[in-house]
Amino acid sequence: MQELDPTILQKANAWLEGNYDADVKQQIQKLLDDKSYAELTDAFYKDLEFGTGGLRGTMGPGSNRINKYTIGAATQGLANYLKKTYPGEQIKVAIAHDSRNNSDLLAGITADVFSANGIYVYFFKALRPTPELSFAVRHFGCKSGVMLTASHNPKEYNGYKAYGHDGGQYVSPADKDVMKEVAAITSIDEIKFERNQANIELIGEEVDQLYLDKIKALSVSPDAIQRQKDLKIVYSPLHGTGITMVPKALAEFGFENVTVVEEQATPDGNFPTVVYPNPEEKEALTLAMKKAAEIDADLVMATDPDADRVGIAAKNPDGEIVLMNGNQAASLLINYLLTAWQEKGKLTGNEYIVKTIVTSYLLDKIAADKGVECYNTLTGFKYIGELMTKFEGKKTFIGGGEESYGYLIGDIVRDKDAVVSAAFIAEMTAFYKDKGSSLFEALIETYLQYGFYKETLISITKKGQSGAEEIKAMIEKFRTNPPATLGGSKVVALKDYEKQVETDLNTGATKPLDLPVSDVLQFFTEDGSIISARPSGTEPKIKFYCSVNTKLASKEAFKATEAELDAKLQNIMKDLGV
Repeated sequence: MQELDPTILQKANAWLEGNYDADVKQQIQKLLDDKSYAELTDAFYKDLEFGTGGLRGTMGPGSNRINKYTIGAATQGLANYLKKTYPGEQIKVAIAHDSRNNSDLLAGITADVFSANGIYVYFFKALRPTPELSFAVRHFGCKSGVMLTASHNPKEYNGYKAYGHDGGQYVSPADKDVMKEVAAITSIDEIKFERNQANIELIGEEVDQLYLDKIKALSVSPDAIQRQKDLKIVYSPLHGTGITMVPKALAEFGFENVTVVEEQATPDGNFPTVVYPNPEEKEALTLAMKKAAEIDADLVMATDPDADRVGIAAKNPDGEIVLMNGNQAASLLINYLLTAWQEKGKLTGNEYIVKTIVTSYLLDKIAADKGVECYNTLTGFKYIGELMTKFEGKKTFIGGGEESYGYLIGDIVRDKDAVVSAAFIAEMTAFYKDKGSSLFEALIETYLQYGFYKETLISITKKGQSGAEEIKAMIEKFRTNPPATLGGSKVVALKDYEKQVETDLNTGATKPLDLPVSDVLQFFTEDGSIISARPSGTEPKIKFYCSVNTKLASKEAFKATEAELDAKLQNIMKDLGV
């Protein structure tokens, strides 16, 4: 039988002897009595780290779990950071939570600790989407905000996203400073859990309306919506927070024929109708697509539990409802926005869009054609938010996004926003339908104009410590010995974001990169393919993002050209050995 490591036993005993709640001690004692050593080890072998995005993990007792104490320590550390950063100022924060099990309880604990530290809290009295939390931080002039969510993770998980004064997640150097303060909390006796009710203000519907009014003011094609107000839309919140705001946003825009998937309409942290509440997964949209087929819908949308990401499906030329990937949706949205702005005479030359380096470069081509600047950032929406804050009052942000289904239109928040995105995806569908077209046809027209871009993502997981070492060796091999060809085309350039240098592999010439340091490699081939390799910072996983493109000769050539690009993507993967 497996023996319990003495250090694990020591940590478990420290919880049994410390000022922890009786029920927590009971759960730990039961694990010891039952000799559940694997579970105990996982619960205590390390302290759950407060990373650049906050906390995320499975719920339960232990130092490596999401619970009252790890959430309390994170909040005490953040409170200490805020008090050091804003001495003598009144500090205000906003707090919201999603539909996950215990999210409301953990949000309450977060409010307890902030209020006990003399910090004024705007507390959403019921679940709300992540982007509305970002909006509230900005609206109320808060110095910080916290969202209790684990996004699209399985039901056992929860998490804690921390936001700065601009409504965006913390970026360097502030993120490291917050992490230091959280790491400095070495005992739960340092955490102030006693709520000061005078420092807590409940908020809700009044903020909803302010947020919705701002979203509605962004609409570019209200006339097209008016003519297409009966557009058939199927929407699923996947048991999450989207139900509180997405139907309202669609109604505010003027859509009158929205069918909500009833089986998934009620917020439920057990997510009973899906394997994962992730709109990237086809399985998660099964019920919505079935409903769409029943009513012959024009558009299907589904949002993840905290409603910052949205997946969509629309009819292909054969009349079948098909899923669109994040790159396709982002390309459609940006092309629609820039076209509609152009038609309305709103483009002045001072506008810009933002995307991540692993998102389709079709967006760069569209922006260049419209005379709109396109910025590329590292993966993570916080970098898009950081750029928006930098340009605030100087340039006009139209929209942006990343391939993992996260988009933003307008600058009222600083995070990806499925509420505003759902409203604009519906508006875009109405815009094209008003012109006698569909979303899928609009996508093919985009390919005809700018080139057919096709992307794929491969994730490779390597378990345990040996897996992490394998991944490190894999990325190092690509760094020191880049492939000569990929997919039959010569590799002509390498961007190394860790060394912050771009190398011309033909001449050996180098030039600096101006993005933050990150362990990411990008290979550029002679024929325009781009391959990005990125190890995950939080799990033993490496991701390969591949983008290929070619000319699309005609609408009729769509399927044959797609097959050609798919074959090329497979060849690139083979050449990479993945």
